[in-house]
Amino acid sequence: MNKKAELVFIPSPVFGHLVSTVELAKILVHRHHRLSITVLVMKLPFDSDINGYLDSLSESHHIIKFVHLPNDDLPQSKTRNFFTSFIESHKPHVKEAVSRLVQSESTSDDSPIFSGFVLDMFCTCMIDVANEFGVPSYIFFTSSAAFLGLMFHMQFLYDDENKDPTDLNDSDTELEVMSLVNRIPVRVLPNVFLGKEGSSILFEAARRIRRVKGIVVNTFMELESFAIKSLSNGEINIPPVYHVGPILNLDGNSIDKGSSGSQTKAEIIEWLDDQPPSSVVFLCFGSMGSFDEDQVKEIACALEQSGHRFLWSLRQPSPKGQFPVPIDYTNLTDVLPEGFLDRTAAVGKVIGWAPQVSVLAHKAVGGFVSHCGWNSTLESIWFAVPIAAWPMYAEQQLNAFQMVVELESAVEINMEYRKDFSGENKMLVSAGEIEKGIRKLMEDDNKIRERVKEMSEKSRKVMMEGGSSFTSLGCFIDDVMSHLS
Repeated sequence: MNKKAELVFIPSPVFGHLVSTVELAKILVHRHHRLSITVLVMKLPFDSDINGYLDSLSESHHIIKFVHLPNDDLPQSKTRNFFTSFIESHKPHVKEAVSRLVQSESTSDDSPIFSGFVLDMFCTCMIDVANEFGVPSYIFFTSSAAFLGLMFHMQFLYDDENKDPTDLNDSDTELEVMSLVNRIPVRVLPNVFLGKEGSSILFEAARRIRRVKGIVVNTFMELESFAIKSLSNGEINIPPVYHVGPILNLDGNSIDKGSSGSQTKAEIIEWLDDQPPSSVVFLCFGSMGSFDEDQVKEIACALEQSGHRFLWSLRQPSPKGQFPVPIDYTNLTDVLPEGFLDRTAAVGKVIGWAPQVSVLAHKAVGGFVSHCGWNSTLESIWFAVPIAAWPMYAEQQLNAFQMVVELESAVEINMEYRKDFSGENKMLVSAGEIEKGIRKLMEDDNKIRERVKEMSEKSRKVMMEGGSSFTSLGCFIDDVMSHLS
């Protein structure tokens, strides 16, 4: 029988999650001719990045089907619960979209057989819908294997040992976690574990993930061997884990956002072309990364004192009370120290949005001051650009700890810096601290640079035939296709 298997992907409505989900879908349909994929898209009303990205996809990718779900009856609150409620509110729309899909497939003998859901780590509520259709659910975990292990560990402590992680707030305790070699200080635990609301959401997600058919993780064995093996040792009750990364959008930023006074991609690359090899430190803090005016001035002072060439993606925080999606400044002189742009004109460039993949790929870039989002971490490894870690939100503290302490493949600026969901933070990282991190990052005799280069070479081999991720992805495909027999 040569029937196709139809998978329905439901990505989280966050730019980084959506992009890596689409990349996974593209790899799967090209890898196996009997796989068919439909992506159900939820769109946050205030995130224009996703709309632009999807427009570019609809023009260039016809092999994957995209279904845009309605976003009526949206929850009004912009708290952390808003995100959970937003996804939950799409259950009826998902059910309706899949019903139409199944109905259309039943009318033709050569139509694919609906074989399961692949759900983002934040869309576990959709397991209920999969159960109604009688098909298995898989999770696409867009963070690290170490973070997956931490989620399971903290949920186990809470459910089975009656230990509440929020009681550890502001303590000097260090935790032993199955997916980490070293004990991790509570002060660098992701913020989400230290608040009642956030931890309860993650614990419920961990409970649900334990019930799925398999977990596909955007990582690779050579990078996270200890964490991956810890998840597969049979001592913990979790589904099979497939390590299939690094899954990256290397076409780069399908959208050129050169508007609102920011530099276009062409202008940025042209400036980099004029810089010596490995001389530029690139500062970029992700799609939701921004700082208040005091912190911006400390960064500016650090850059000026370091004397290094720099490309700085500087974005304006959203107004208080609104969802934290930064925008480009219309006038950079409003926030930077007086005369800074003139004094650094020969060595530096301050921009708004940055075409991150294209910048990291450029030979002039020698270091990356990063928030340590997992996509950014994998991109920096792929392009062999070492990181100075400055995590801000989500699981980034853990990513920073893993890169700096576990893998000794990054330098630290400040691993304890954190923002809450509203964008507020109580810490000011000093110019001296930032300058020290930049100098260490950019020094010539840098063992970290050698380690990252070595890991970069490995990251490119794992996706090739016979590589660890290629093989693991094959095991996942075999499991999906087994439902056809």
